[in-house]
Amino acid sequence: MKRLFTLVALMAMVLGASAKWSDEPVYKIDYSTYHGFPFYVMGYVPEFDSGWMTDFGANYKYAEKKDDSEETSDVIVKTDGGVEYYRWTEGGGWHQYFIADGIPTLLDGKYKVVARVKASAAVSINVNMGWGWGDGQQVGTSVAIPDGSAGFQEVTWEYSGINGTSCNLVAQPGGSTETIEWLSLEVYEWQKEGQRPKIWLQDIVNGNAETEWTEEQKAIKFDDQEQNFTICAWSKEKGRNMNEKDGWDPFVSDIEVDPKDPNNHVFVCHGQPATTEGDASAWDNQFWIQSQHSWPSGTTLKIKFRYMCDYANDVTTNTQVHKQNPSDYLIWHAIGDITFKNDWQTFDGTMSIADDMASGWSIAFNLNAKVKDAVNFYFDDLSWEYLQLDEGYFLSGINATTTTSYDDLDNAIQFEDGIDFDGNECLIATFGTSGDANTYVDQVMISTKRGDDQAFKGATLKPTSNPKTTTPDDWIEFAASTNAKIDLPGLGVWKVYLDTEYSTMAFEMLEGTAYELPDPVDVFTYTDELVLHAVERDFLTADGDGNSREPGGEIGNGQPWDSQFWIAADRDLKTDEVTVLKFQYKGSIAAHTTTQVHKVGDDGKPCTYLNWQAIGDVDFTEEWQDFETEFKVPSGDNGMRSIVFNMAEIKAACDYSIKNVQWYIKDASLEEGQTYENLISGASNFYMKEEATTAPYTGIENVIINTGKTSSAIYNLAGQKVNKNYKGILVKDGKKFVNK
Repeated sequence: MKRLFTLVALMAMVLGASAKWSDEPVYKIDYSTYHGFPFYVMGYVPEFDSGWMTDFGANYKYAEKKDDSEETSDVIVKTDGGVEYYRWTEGGGWHQYFIADGIPTLLDGKYKVVARVKASAAVSINVNMGWGWGDGQQVGTSVAIPDGSAGFQEVTWEYSGINGTSCNLVAQPGGSTETIEWLSLEVYEWQKEGQRPKIWLQDIVNGNAETEWTEEQKAIKFDDQEQNFTICAWSKEKGRNMNEKDGWDPFVSDIEVDPKDPNNHVFVCHGQPATTEGDASAWDNQFWIQSQHSWPSGTTLKIKFRYMCDYANDVTTNTQVHKQNPSDYLIWHAIGDITFKNDWQTFDGTMSIADDMASGWSIAFNLNAKVKDAVNFYFDDLSWEYLQLDEGYFLSGINATTTTSYDDLDNAIQFEDGIDFDGNECLIATFGTSGDANTYVDQVMISTKRGDDQAFKGATLKPTSNPKTTTPDDWIEFAASTNAKIDLPGLGVWKVYLDTEYSTMAFEMLEGTAYELPDPVDVFTYTDELVLHAVERDFLTADGDGNSREPGGEIGNGQPWDSQFWIAADRDLKTDEVTVLKFQYKGSIAAHTTTQVHKVGDDGKPCTYLNWQAIGDVDFTEEWQDFETEFKVPSGDNGMRSIVFNMAEIKAACDYSIKNVQWYIKDASLEEGQTYENLISGASNFYMKEEATTAPYTGIENVIINTGKTSSAIYNLAGQKVNKNYKGILVKDGKKFVNK
């Protein structure tokens, strides 16, 4: 019977469970129900005069009115929260804005967005789905918005490779001047069917506040890690429970009679006026819902509670994840913002633990995020549930040449006790069936959890070196990781060995076809000096408040990416590929540059924006410097082709020089100076753009691009524009001179 079950499990893993888009959207928004922009403002404020959300293109700029400002505007735009912005007709430029936020997502999830939208003329814009603001925490795609001749139309686009549990959508029309109108938006999730029944276990004690705390429970300290998890509700009130550092520590939350029902008892935090300066005032008063356990990455929690306050107006609070001790901060996000009203509401949702939330124990409510007055906050019926999972070591696999989806992790094979090829005890699991090529795999995942896809992906093991370059009896060290997929050097039946005492693993092909590993080659170096003559740019566009972003106080149409330099790979790169990038560089003057990740656009050039962060900032000096970095492709950069330098971060003209460029795939098993694959091969791997009005071009070999353009502008070494009478070392047309 065991053999039959194993065969069924194997076939299910290879063929995959059936899947479909969710019947109901996991997120939806109807913009016509709002009277103002409902999201965080990033310098641009879509308007709602027509009954839906309208982007008037790069024709306008928006700024909050300052108390001491004498500027006026004929148009005042409000957010849904009542914040006023003033619209000006000059100096709009590049723009972006949220169209969704707080989308519940799954690790490695796939999502379809359906929007009802139209434009004044057909236009393509970039839309990012992001789960953070760091390196590789967004996935972008180009979305074609139709013209409005037929009214609002449904536009659909998709994302995959999501590596976060709460996402936003940011529309980036850039410099487009077309008017785009948004009526509604829905997000659907690609979900598998036929999963095994899930068993949810309660993880809150006394969550309904029916039982008064005992004197012993009231005396438990928040930093007593042997006891604090037995209390499900903690509070902090400014001025109560002072510590030795003149601050206030959390304490076991009060239980009092429900203001709305004398027969019920609830938890209460008697918030005091928030008087701390700056952002810290947000957590002058706090409340915690405390778990009994910490949570590994990939865990899914069901969160439910009732909540209200006694304030006349709505009170919006922020939520965070904290560690075991309430007030021991872990990460700024949890279940999103919670708005309290003067009547009971119920929160009922899930929280999937991402990498940055792992080891968290509690949800913290920052009660003074918006309102600083004294407010009483009430909580009741606290419920925190987690999935019952199989514990151990589990193996799943796919043929990565035909599919990328692990659709049936419920049936992952459990490792069992066995003997390795040296006669030592270890754990062993075999994936694939002898004689059946349909079950062959060339990629596996190994996890310590089974019973939920998110938990499985959040508790995987990852080898520290590439199995493709090892022999069958090589033991490779492994470490805990998230969503780690292990590529194997062949397609077939694989036996996997685990030595948990020494944290090592080994792989043996029992049947199938081994992939021929290419011979290592010398790392290619492009030795010619590449020089970009970046011309002086205009002053930058205004910041979010309508102010100048640079010395001089002027506002123009300039952007840091008006001048750019690209290093483009010969192919698209995949998530988790590890590359090495080296080059030498200098400038005609000191210059600061930033870097982005780009993909191949519709025109076939690798010059289409994908992600804002690549290898960090690079500072040029007048002397040659050596640059070297190891660049691992994040999940949000899957399919990337190039790394681009924004060379108009400074206003002045500058000659940027780069030479001796190397970009190759790293393999730790090879000697220094060797690789299995070079990512560049010649001059065609380099693109340049000298100013905003020129298109990227390539094929540059050992030349200085000189447009013949000059400027009368003179700058000091601080980048400030000065007149010809200014004394000292000055810069004109990218060249230094001394004015005595």
